[in-house]
Amino acid sequence: MNGGPSGFNNAPVTRSFIIASAIFTVVFGIQGRSFKLGLSYQDIFGKLSIWKLITSVFAFSSTPELMFGLYLLYYFRVFERQIGSNKYSVFILFSVVASFLFEVMALAILKDPTANLLTSGPYGLIFASFVPFYFDIPVSTWFRIFGVRFSNKSFIYLAGLQLLLSSWKRSLLPGICGILAGSFYRLNVFRIRRAKFPEFIASFFSRLSWPSMDNPPTAPARNLAGNVPSHTTRQVESTYPPTVAPSAVEPSEDSVATLVSMGFDQNSARQALVHARNDINTATNILLEAQSH
Repeated sequence: MNGGPSGFNNAPVTRSFIIASAIFTVVFGIQGRSFKLGLSYQDIFGKLSIWKLITSVFAFSSTPELMFGLYLLYYFRVFERQIGSNKYSVFILFSVVASFLFEVMALAILKDPTANLLTSGPYGLIFASFVPFYFDIPVSTWFRIFGVRFSNKSFIYLAGLQLLLSSWKRSLLPGICGILAGSFYRLNVFRIRRAKFPEFIASFFSRLSWPSMDNPPTAPARNLAGNVPSHTTRQVESTYPPTVAPSAVEPSEDSVATLVSMGFDQNSARQALVHARNDINTATNILLEAQSH
């Protein structure tokens, strides 16, 4: 399960965040300062190390954490496609700030000035993303390995568990704080889910990120009426032959727009919604299954 079409199409904010995280991690690794990353009681309540507060948002403290962290950030780009870059930017800011406040509260309670208690990295954002991942991303396939039943979401959970326990207590606490931040966002505390940045701020990330290796925007990535159906559309049609007249279950434009924002082309989204009787979760399953063939 890869979170939709490959690459960073319709996900410029995710691309910018991943690039920043990789650069910060590599720079501190080359300088041999990775072991100095992470927050402690003294960093916040003692000398107030501003540089640590900033770097702790982006830089991982080890290569394994970087690998698992970037993989999860890359997968969770599906949420930017779903809600748009503007609202996803709000989600990032809220997750980072809220998880940091929870971490500060935890450090204040523990009050151990000698220990470097919290590992560095965007744990708040990553584990906040597991909340919508659990509730909003449907399971599309089930399979068994040595008699144990897994879903296509299991590998994401396993990668998250590996990252959560990568530094044991130092990574466990930031992960829990991230889950709390994601839960607060889902509960719409302070009506945060309705908040949006001014458009020029959201579009800044599109200008900031250099062009990716994906297909150029001018390429016919989405089919229009009269075009030859895409591979995904043909796969949907062959896997799910029509059982009802399209006019009887005409998909709503909002549902089509939601699937298109996740990176699927318009014809494929409309066809899947027809087969799913306008159920967007079932349609998502159909599209993901069609891509896996």
